[in-house]
Amino acid sequence: MPSTRHANRLEMPDRRPAPPGRFRAGCVGRSSWPRAAPFKALAALGSLIVLMSGAPGAARAAQPAATEPPLLAPLAAPDPARPGAPWRFEGLPDQTLPKTRFSMVESDAGRALRVESDASYGNLVHAFESPPPAAPVLSWTWRVDRPAAGVDLRERAADDTAIKVCAFYDPPQHSIPWFERLLLQAARAATGRDLPGATVCYVWDQTIRAGSILANVYTSRMRWIVLRSADTPLGSWVRERRDLAEDYRAAFEAPMPPLVGIAVGADTDNTGARALALIADLELR
Repeated sequence: MPSTRHANRLEMPDRRPAPPGRFRAGCVGRSSWPRAAPFKALAALGSLIVLMSGAPGAARAAQPAATEPPLLAPLAAPDPARPGAPWRFEGLPDQTLPKTRFSMVESDAGRALRVESDASYGNLVHAFESPPPAAPVLSWTWRVDRPAAGVDLRERAADDTAIKVCAFYDPPQHSIPWFERLLLQAARAATGRDLPGATVCYVWDQTIRAGSILANVYTSRMRWIVLRSADTPLGSWVRERRDLAEDYRAAFEAPMPPLVGIAVGADTDNTGARALALIADLELR
């Protein structure tokens, strides 16, 4: 395995041309978007059903309006064995590394997504057709059974994660510092993808104190927020509930811009380590 990482990032699916408000492809992961170079980052309205009964002229029985689908599609639907659309696997451009494995399994907490990495890279990405309502709350339950040995998010050669949950944002271009804007434009030109302008990734990390916020070693347009560390027992389920607006302000010292995607991933391509984690009940409200 190469010691230098292809910038830790998640790939958003490429959709061109993209109508206003729609997020096209992007990279995240180790960094908040592309990983190689400094590039390493449905809602359908329910309709009212009216049933006709009896002969012509009979009264119509109005049924309750169907509830709107969740902002974030369930990981297990519709195929019980693997995450369903609009979730999709995204790796690095022309990836030759092994892919992180994602599968739905039964656990002591019910159905869960098993995330297994072995000197690999990969993410599951859920892009939004339009930004969800302002200030949503992201929640999930997760556990780490096998942490990745030798990782250190502060070092490029060890920038790996056993599990991460990332949120992608589209901040106004004028709000991005000039030099960072040039790097972002270069990354977009090099990859042909509309990479997210900012990413916040929540991680379970054994070496950094919980509560820490740090910039990705490949790009300052991505921030890590360490939620769990070595003081949380391995193999134990932990519930998380994050106010995205508050976390974005803490990470970037700015109001939260439109949310354009959510991702779940893991990568151990830099260290060549193995890691195993599970995540369940991922919801955005």
